[in-house]
Amino acid sequence: MSGWRRHGIALALAVALILLMFRADVVRLATIWWTSTTFGHCLFIGPVIGWLVWQRRRELAALTPTAWWPGLLLVAAGGAGWLMGDAGSVSFARQLGLVLMLQGAVVTLLGAQVVRGLLFPLAYALFLVPSGEALEPPLQAVTVRIVMPLLHLFGVPATSNGVLIHAGRYYFEVAEACSGAKFVIAMLAFGVLVANVCFVSWRRRIGFMVAALVVPVIANGLRAFGTIYAANLTSVEAATGFDHIVYGWLFFGLVMAAVLAIGWRWFDRAPDAPAFDPARLPPVRRGRIALPLGVLLTVATAGIWPMWSAAIAHRATPLPAQIDLPVVAGWTRVPLSQRAPWQPYYPGADHVLFGRYARDGAAVDLAVAVFASQGEGHKIGAFGTGPIREEDRWVRIADAAPIAGGATLRMTAPGSDGHAVERIVATWYVVGNRVTADERVVKIETMTAKLLGGPQRAVAIHLSAEVTPGRDARADIAAFAAALGPIDGVADRLTGAR
Repeated sequence: MSGWRRHGIALALAVALILLMFRADVVRLATIWWTSTTFGHCLFIGPVIGWLVWQRRRELAALTPTAWWPGLLLVAAGGAGWLMGDAGSVSFARQLGLVLMLQGAVVTLLGAQVVRGLLFPLAYALFLVPSGEALEPPLQAVTVRIVMPLLHLFGVPATSNGVLIHAGRYYFEVAEACSGAKFVIAMLAFGVLVANVCFVSWRRRIGFMVAALVVPVIANGLRAFGTIYAANLTSVEAATGFDHIVYGWLFFGLVMAAVLAIGWRWFDRAPDAPAFDPARLPPVRRGRIALPLGVLLTVATAGIWPMWSAAIAHRATPLPAQIDLPVVAGWTRVPLSQRAPWQPYYPGADHVLFGRYARDGAAVDLAVAVFASQGEGHKIGAFGTGPIREEDRWVRIADAAPIAGGATLRMTAPGSDGHAVERIVATWYVVGNRVTADERVVKIETMTAKLLGGPQRAVAIHLSAEVTPGRDARADIAAFAAALGPIDGVADRLTGAR
């Protein structure tokens, strides 16, 4: 049996066993690729990698695959990343860790010489990991900044309030889906591919990547302006109906064509040029191991981490059977608002409490969610949970300055009287013994508690007030926060720590 056939079979076996061990993450990844409009392009990454490898087949045939133990370090790094993501309930880290383990299997079972020839296809596999949602808020802001001057230029009276635009007869929300993030993320993957395949000069590659990222941002701003302008001329139903067709089927193709047209004249790599020179890749001289041992060590190194995860999975902080909202000095419990009802969304919490307090004309809502431990399906900071749930009637306007250290946002919803109601919400989290308003810190503290022990509890605390004429909602929230006392003390009382 030839060396390539033996090593190919060994690699296929190791990859199959790793995918089987981490099948929950594989299913989750496939589901995201298939159902998410933002990450649908990931479905094409696998075929593209196969095509890139096929293009290198003649050069690869001149190389000698070798089992190489240093590749196990990448498997171990990926496994450690997966474990931290599992402990911190961070899907991105779990999925990235899985891809790194698979890359490590390639390095271990094919060797350094072959991996140098496969360096770009191997690195391109990182685009299999869905990421980039953090781009949505800044791109929403950029879209608004592009749209507003164009509306004024074309004579459409318009004002903006965060991501909400009032133009002519209608209100428009520059939602996450309208930010253009999905196209920027997809264009990043497309641009990297074209930059590698069609360019040799690094200066030209960088220039093409700048165009690949800037053009879709500008184009998305023009698309949003066109939708609003068309609605002003016709109706919002007609404009948005046409926009969905363009947005879903034509827009990305036109942007790709525009970017390729911009870069075409500067392509400096011949279509039949070899991807690499086999003669310049030295053979592996150190770190060789027997192929069967390489397969065994690869699978064993990957298997350590789910075993570790299972050992720490059931840690939890005991909670009282019943938890009540605190008594706040100087404030009285009153009925909830019926003008525009609001309540945070934490479907996996062990306890959820919600109530309204009043004093001297001020009214502040207190919402609490308590978790004995965190994991998939029961965690703080999960997508679509928190102050605004997915597909909620409440719409985020913008972030605001912190109140008493709490992360603050403004949001709006239609009221029962037909007029929009605006709310301000301040948020704190307590994970273990750490108080924070940053969801990134929540994930780090959750991971630390899982891996190293300590209190597993997690508490989300929200204070909210409606914006009404004659009252300062921010001042009312700050006054209630002062009367409520330190956030960690509130969490201690709620979870029975004291």
